[in-house]
Amino acid sequence: MISVARPSVLRAARSQPHLSRPIFDVRLSALTRLLSTLAVLEQRDGKLSSASLSAIAAAQKLGGSVTGFVAGDGVKSSAAVEAAKIKGLEKVVAVENAAYEKGLPENYAPLLVDNIKSGGYTHVIAGHSAFGKGLLPRVAALLDVQQISDITAIENEDTFVRPIYAGNAILTVQSEDPIKVITVRGTAFQGVETEGGSAEIVDGVDPKAESITEWVSEDLAKSDRPDLATASRVVSGGRGLKSKEEFDRVMIPLADALGAAIGASRAAVDSGYADNSLQVGQTGKNVAPQLYLAAGISGAIQHLAGMKDSKVIAAINKDPEAPIFQVADVGLVGDLFEKVPELTEKLKK
Repeated sequence: MISVARPSVLRAARSQPHLSRPIFDVRLSALTRLLSTLAVLEQRDGKLSSASLSAIAAAQKLGGSVTGFVAGDGVKSSAAVEAAKIKGLEKVVAVENAAYEKGLPENYAPLLVDNIKSGGYTHVIAGHSAFGKGLLPRVAALLDVQQISDITAIENEDTFVRPIYAGNAILTVQSEDPIKVITVRGTAFQGVETEGGSAEIVDGVDPKAESITEWVSEDLAKSDRPDLATASRVVSGGRGLKSKEEFDRVMIPLADALGAAIGASRAAVDSGYADNSLQVGQTGKNVAPQLYLAAGISGAIQHLAGMKDSKVIAAINKDPEAPIFQVADVGLVGDLFEKVPELTEKLKK
């Protein structure tokens, strides 16, 4: 993967002004017909995840034909049917086998590789979720190509944009690999229409590869609040809350008053104030809600990397020099143990 790879058809056409517009359109149309993207769909209990919709959105932005891929127990009558209704998908490849239900990458990767080869796809895209981050590096290795991770923009069929150094620098990557294996940042690719499509559901290839990993159990935190990754409002607490008891006492009423999801900085999670499923940041979840309210969070670059795409950022911190105020649209300097309960009461009224 290098920055001096051969010029694409698109770039060649743009760099030669003597080419007339009709010729450029013909080349663009021919290129689009050659593109064929497989969007890897993540499902849980027969329901597609938001990361799956982001993968489809990115695939549609590339152009060309878009095929969805889903595997698991009973997916032909659940997740595949849901995917078939999404506008822009030409077909959905489904493999019904309980061995793939939990998405263990050790046996899911050979399954995906066999279906990539049989379909002749030029691009393979998945969300940059725990599922995608565990699966696609193995797929790329089996295909002997380099993965392009966590992209936020697509320039053309072989050139992509991704953040590095916790978002402090933006890298443009061009790949010469015959198959592009890509994970996409969910907050950067949205807007898929989930109704109105009529994709065909077809059977995929099942190599029945053995897995060296056994699924034992999972312990999921249940909550009636909006999902952190997709919520339109998020309130996050940091180390400034001093204890789990204070975190719950201060942040939960605020979240309830706003109808918001609860997040936390890594410092708060490491200190035991909040569950690690609530962590926002470079090593946690990326969120882009309409409102992000940070209380007691200083604003380390690792945290900012996970929330700086939020539409409106509000911050409460007693330190007027806290880095969070540099990205905040609204800032309040003060003791959060006074200001947050006061704000909560005003919101309730």
